[in-house]
Amino acid sequence: MSHDYDGISNTSRNAHINDLIDQRLQDPRRRGLLKGGMGLAALSFIGSSSTLLAGCGGGGGDGDPAAPSGPNRPSTLGFNAIGKSTADSVALAAGYNATILFRLGDPMAGAIPAYMNNGRDSAESFAQRAGDHHDGIHYFGLSANNTFSATSSDRGLLVQNHEAITPAFLHPAGQTIVSGARTVPDEVLREFYVHGVSIIEVQRTAGNGAWSYKQDSTFNRRIHTLTEIELSGPARGSAQMITKFSTNGARTRGTVNNCANGYTPWYTYLTCEENWAGYFRRITATDNPNRTAKEITSFNRYGVSGNGRELWATVTLDTPDNLYGRWNAMKLGASADGSDDYRNAPNTYGWNVEIDPFSPNSVPKKRTAMGRIAHEGAWPAKAVAGKPVVFYMGCDSRNEYIYKYVSTAVWDTADATRGMAAGDKYLDAGKLYVAKFNADGTGQWIELSLSNPTVAGYTTYPFANEADVAINSRLAADAVGATKMDRPEWGAVDPVNGDVYMTLTNNNATLRPLAATDAANPRHYNDPRTDGTAQRGNPNGHIIRWRETSPEVLTFT
Repeated sequence: MSHDYDGISNTSRNAHINDLIDQRLQDPRRRGLLKGGMGLAALSFIGSSSTLLAGCGGGGGDGDPAAPSGPNRPSTLGFNAIGKSTADSVALAAGYNATILFRLGDPMAGAIPAYMNNGRDSAESFAQRAGDHHDGIHYFGLSANNTFSATSSDRGLLVQNHEAITPAFLHPAGQTIVSGARTVPDEVLREFYVHGVSIIEVQRTAGNGAWSYKQDSTFNRRIHTLTEIELSGPARGSAQMITKFSTNGARTRGTVNNCANGYTPWYTYLTCEENWAGYFRRITATDNPNRTAKEITSFNRYGVSGNGRELWATVTLDTPDNLYGRWNAMKLGASADGSDDYRNAPNTYGWNVEIDPFSPNSVPKKRTAMGRIAHEGAWPAKAVAGKPVVFYMGCDSRNEYIYKYVSTAVWDTADATRGMAAGDKYLDAGKLYVAKFNADGTGQWIELSLSNPTVAGYTTYPFANEADVAINSRLAADAVGATKMDRPEWGAVDPVNGDVYMTLTNNNATLRPLAATDAANPRHYNDPRTDGTAQRGNPNGHIIRWRETSPEVLTFT
């Protein structure tokens, strides 16, 4: 999930995907498709000329002439669609029902009492309670001997993200804020705990099919903003990762704003840090002469500015281990390297975090080889023995990019049971690429490393080393001319033919002038808000699809 108030920090002159779509629609062979009510077909423009309509029919043996062979797919969904609604309620298709499984505050250990929901539950108890804003979620089947099972559909581990908070739900009287500062540290401590990730054991009752979670399971676990996490990959130990908490730049505390997710072929979970930048305090008036030009460029490109969305750094009564002050990204100490403050703390966020749900005592790791962006998710291609492991990722902000990670090591099926050790092998060494779409329906994956002369010679931000490239992936992507997108959010890889789909959530007229387009462009329309005001441009987004001959290749259509 992202939010409409997220700002735009991409000021590059790189092309936008909608400009390329406009160019593609100028082809007379394609403009004809827009006549006769088939404008939506253009949404799958990424296909080749012979497969422009493939997005409407699916892929893989279902009438798409360019798709690899595969099982037949149904031509329609097995249920009736539900109508558009602004009601604050769960809407289901006929024949379906919903029950509550796991709510904010639900206890995750036998000694934790039921949630009172009146502000009297201790903040510390939330270290073993369900967090807020349930988001990305994945089910891992659990066998009788407590290992992963691909066939167990009645018992498993449910791993889910807790992206943000609703203060009115968490605090009965809302947040206590006086003169722009948080004055009740206990409220903030509670917020620290309810962000992050939950792991719970779930089971389905034979007979009535009802689902429940096991409150006292030894698998139950919370990872939150106070959890110690290892930094791994090229940025580990970098000078840009040094903080008062970790003077060697090898660790950080916590994960935050966990939106979408991913999973690995070795049955671990990836939680993705999305709008992390907004939690840090940085008052720009203090930048000069305290910060270098490169630091300021990096801050601006990632949107680290202001007092922080929840004002965590404004708590004046701090603790010896700086629970609150660590969200202050300003230079406060006298050291040259940042070992006496948290000026570099934002660099330790914005990563994919690997968690082993089957090993409750394992330490999560932030996999820096996969790049630092507003990570929405990490969707794996099907693992094939002898080939690299591949993940697709979106940076969920307006005008940001789509990325791909390709491991250096090739997949060995024996690693499927090795947990975090397999993560060390496949996720700490690899190549990061960014997508460039062309108006002719082709595209390229462009490497983001100093091996690419365009990255090495970028004058806007002179990269010092590969760690610097990983930490500032957005700037490297700017350098190579990546294509701006309308908020790349959720993705999926077709398990049959390998096609990749990415949801582009929205954009609007204030962010991209639309005077050059016309009503035939499916991205130029008005969807009025409930109060009647116009909402022009691409307010509801679209889905884009691309096809590669194999996930590790660097071209696509």
